[in-house]
Parts: sequence; structure tokens; C-alpha cells
Amino acid sequence: MAFSGARSNLGIVAQVPAPEELPPGLREEYLAGMRATLGMLAAIAKRLAAAGSDREALETLRREAHKIHGSAGSFGFMEASRLAAGMEVTAKDWVARPGDTDMDRGGLAGWFVTRLAEMLKLEVPEAPAPPPRLIIRRPSAAQKAAASPAPPSKPLAPATRPEPPHASPPRPQVAPVVPRRPSQPQSAPRPTPPAPTPPAPKPPPKAAPPPRPKAAPQPPPQSAPTPPPKAEPKPPPKPPTVADGESIPWLVSPEESTPAKRPPAATPPKPPPQVVQPPPVVEQRPVVESPPTAPPSVPEAAPTVPEIILVEDDPALADLLEYGLRARGYRFLSYRNGGDALRELLALEVAGTRPVVLLDVDLPGLDGYSVLNALERDRPGAFRVVFTTVHGGEAEQLRGLEAGALDYLVKPISLRVALEKIRRWVGR
Repeated sequence: MAFSGARSNLGIVAQVPAPEELPPGLREEYLAGMRATLGMLAAIAKRLAAAGSDREALETLRREAHKIHGSAGSFGFMEASRLAAGMEVTAKDWVARPGDTDMDRGGLAGWFVTRLAEMLKLEVPEAPAPPPRLIIRRPSAAQKAAASPAPPSKPLAPATRPEPPHASPPRPQVAPVVPRRPSQPQSAPRPTPPAPTPPAPKPPPKAAPPPRPKAAPQPPPQSAPTPPPKAEPKPPPKPPTVADGESIPWLVSPEESTPAKRPPAATPPKPPPQVVQPPPVVEQRPVVESPPTAPPSVPEAAPTVPEIILVEDDPALADLLEYGLRARGYRFLSYRNGGDALRELLALEVAGTRPVVLLDVDLPGLDGYSVLNALERDRPGAFRVVFTTVHGGEAEQLRGLEAGALDYLVKPISLRVALEKIRRWVGR
């Protein structure tokens, strides 16, 4: 049996005062929210009494027990937190084996609701009545016939009077012919003279054709230019006759007579004289030991950069931590699920301040380890993650520290201890 505590502890629970760090009214708000939660758990117990393998009801029971386990102790109800821890383990085992119905799951869930209400000094809620079941009945044949419309009747033919037998058809009545007296012959009508034909209209006079434009005088044809006369080529000069043994000095080409002049060779420039400088005199100064360097200071945060980022799906515990952070003057952001938190953190500009992320491990959908792995992969070193979880065993803490977490906060969380640790992490 995973449950702890007995009915004899009711007097002890009633004497436990509220923690001093709780603000006035916050504990009452928590109990008001627990009344609604107990009503929902009572409905879950009835569903499990009807069907112990209802997977949706089992998962809801496990999730709500996990929340109560983590938040009840922070508001002063430690026994209720331990009771919810046992119910969480039991419901987790039921979720893993939904078909194993040896135990009366509905009865055990109902006992958990009653015991939890007594520890919180609340009335045992009654499960809301299920909605009325809609029964659909099929209509009978008589009801179908009565409901169906009658077929339209055919129009009746007009009644006819029967004819008597052997009746001869009626004879047509003929008017009597009255002889006319001969009248005097009338004169033939005179022909009407034809109407005079109107004269045909005269055609309008033809307009004189417009005068034709005179052709412009054409310029006289120009004669093609006469090409200039070609100059007759002059005959080449005849070489002079030279007697044997004579030479003509002017027939020798100037290239053969005058040798080609070569450009003078360029003389290399003389190098500049080297100036020998004396070696510099190094003054020996006494060695002065430098003071030890101070550790690098944390960059000052911008007014818009948060110092704390809270990711917690339990509204009661989130309200408690938000109250403490607000009372100490911290800049913080708060999220209720891992998906929204990861999307915002990947795009958040931190300006090298490395905010502290209070990250719940057991988040619905995207758990804390998945969020931490994504931050270490996409934005390494930008945040410092502190896990908050109800599983504070040695193996669980080692797993989180090896994954890259800075520290652990084990639920139920004491607000005083949490604020003191946050002050040291932030560096105030």
C-alpha cells in the first residue's frame, strides 16, 4: 500500500498553523480552489467504480494527485501532501496496467477524496450528477404510417348524363328560304380617274472638278563628274654608265656605310651609405608586483531582462512563488507549460545575464528534461536551470545534475528556503 497516515492524525493537522511567509488570504484562495478539485476527484471516483479500466479517468487522477503532492505542504498541509504522494504512486501503477482490476479502484479513489477533504478541513463533496442520457426509440409501423403524409388523390372526371338507348341523333334546323323580289338594275360605277403623277425631281447640278495641281518644275539632270585624267607613270631612271674599274660612292646605302650605334649600358645606382646606430640603452626598472585581478563581475542586467523565469503547471504553487518573487522585487516571467516556455526562451534576449529558470520536471506534454536539453543545444550557457520536483531521491537529483541543472528544489517547497536560495543564485 502506497498510502501513509491514519485518521488519528486529524487532530495534528488541525493544529498545524499556516506558514509565516504566507500572505493573508492566500491560504484561503488555495482552499477555495481545492473545493473544486475535490468535486472533480469525486466524479473521477464514480467513473472508476463503473469502469476501473477508464484510462482517461486514471490519468486525471494521477495528474491531480501529483499537483496536490507538490503544493499542499507549501500551504501547511504536510499530511495531505503525503497522502497525495501515495495516491500518485498508486494511480501511476493503475495507468501502467489498466486491465488489472483486482482492486476496487473506484472505492479506493472515493476513500482518498474523503480522507483528503478531512485533512483540509473541508466538506466531503458530492460528485455532480451525470447528464441525462438521451434515449432514442424507434417509431412503430403505425406511428410511421400516421406520420407519413397521404398520397394525393386523382381529380374526378365531370359527371355525364347517359344517353337514352336507340335515340336518333337530332336533326339540324334549317331556316326557311324567303324569295326576293327582282330589283332594278343599277348603273355601273364610274371609274375613278388616276391621280396625276408628280414630276420627277431634277438632279442637282454637277460640281466642277477641282483644278489639278501643277507639277513642280524638275531640276535639270546633273551630269556625272568627270574623273581627273590619270597621270602617266614616269619611267624609272636609267643607271649611269660606269666604266670598268670605277666605283660610285653614293650608290652605297647609308646602313652599309655607317655602323649602327648601340645605346650606352646603364650603370647600376650606388647603394646609400649605411649608418651604424648605437644600440639603445635599456633602463632597468625595479619589478613591481601587480595586485591580484578581481573576479569578472556579472554584467548589469537591463531593466527588461528577467532575473527569474518560473515554469510551473500547478496554479496554487505558482501563485505562492510569484507572491514571494514580487515581494522581494525580482523581475520574473511565469509559464504554465513547457512548450510555451521553450518557445519564448529561445527568442529571449538576456544580454549575458544568465537568468535562473525554476523548471518543473513533471510538466504535461513537454517535460523539464526535454526543455533543458533543447536549451543546452540551441542556447548553451544562456540560462541556469534549477529543477523543481516531488521526486527528490538521490538517483533523480544525480540525473538532473548530470543533464546540466544548477540545483534542485524538492516539493513541497518552503517559500523561505526557496527565496534564500534564489537570492544566492541571482547574486543579490
